[in-house]
Amino acid sequence: MSRSIIFPVLLTLYSIFSATAIAQTNDFYDDAPQSALNGSTLVVNGEIEQSYTVDFAALPLREVIVKEASYTETAGKFIGAYQYEGYSLYDILNKAVLAKKNANEFPPIIDLYVEIANAKGEKVVISWGEIYYPANRHQIIIASKVRRIVPSKTKELWTLPVDSKLVVAADLYTERNIDSPVSITIKSADVDYKIEKDMPYMYSPTVALKLPGSAKSIDEKSITASTTLYNTVFYGRGKGIHSTTPFNGVLLKERLKNDLSINPATLRHGILVFAGVDGYRGVFTLSEVYNRNDQAELLLVPQQGVVGSGAYQLFPAMDFFSDRAIKGLAEIRYMEIE
Repeated sequence: MSRSIIFPVLLTLYSIFSATAIAQTNDFYDDAPQSALNGSTLVVNGEIEQSYTVDFAALPLREVIVKEASYTETAGKFIGAYQYEGYSLYDILNKAVLAKKNANEFPPIIDLYVEIANAKGEKVVISWGEIYYPANRHQIIIASKVRRIVPSKTKELWTLPVDSKLVVAADLYTERNIDSPVSITIKSADVDYKIEKDMPYMYSPTVALKLPGSAKSIDEKSITASTTLYNTVFYGRGKGIHSTTPFNGVLLKERLKNDLSINPATLRHGILVFAGVDGYRGVFTLSEVYNRNDQAELLLVPQQGVVGSGAYQLFPAMDFFSDRAIKGLAEIRYMEIE
């Protein structure tokens, strides 16, 4: 090929490369136009000293990226991939002064959850731990802006949302991503456990399963082999560092997979209350346990022979703090919020 032909070709390729370099950065998620979403007034109420309307103008904007899909019994149904910008529940609830109805009996906040509802009457639950305890913060937002994450080859354009939206970025199936939320209600789990502080020997030989249609229990011989090991820096909000010893246990969702019904309704409304023999309890949503996209799972850890911790301990790999790692686990109770 002659020089007179090669040079124009190279010049054309250089021009294309230069234009692409100017149009795009190394950020894959900002290549499409951003659209504003129709907003709604949002009120926070429930177990707090004073209800309030959220002042979005006073809050920082946060950003999440989400591959949205609805739940099916087989493999889910893809909806689209989006970058959302909006206001974190962490920030929205940060200045709420809690007034737990059970504060005299159980002051810790890990038995709290929030119900989020929209004008259509749809409602979802999110645990307080999902908002304030995760290692990766600000992953639950009320979205005010959206842009598509467009595939570079197919250029496929997913349908854009129109209204503001609750977005839970850690969910695999995005059943909790409801449009136009108008209220956040803070609640504590309606359960009754006898509190025994500073028990010298925390040990429960069985874990009672209070699940729909089930009167089963897990005894200390039910799990004979550990299947998953998580290395961790085990750090508490109050006492600081506990240990750097790995946790070895079974995925709780696998142990209970035949005992709970997983469907869009339970992923939206279901919570699990885990209680120790001393009455210490923590709340997790069903979606938080069964519907993660980050592989940060909840482990049921055999503790036979470990003084002050047996026969099982809960280990939440998704949490920064150790507060929801229930020792001397005595009960797992399912509740569904209507």
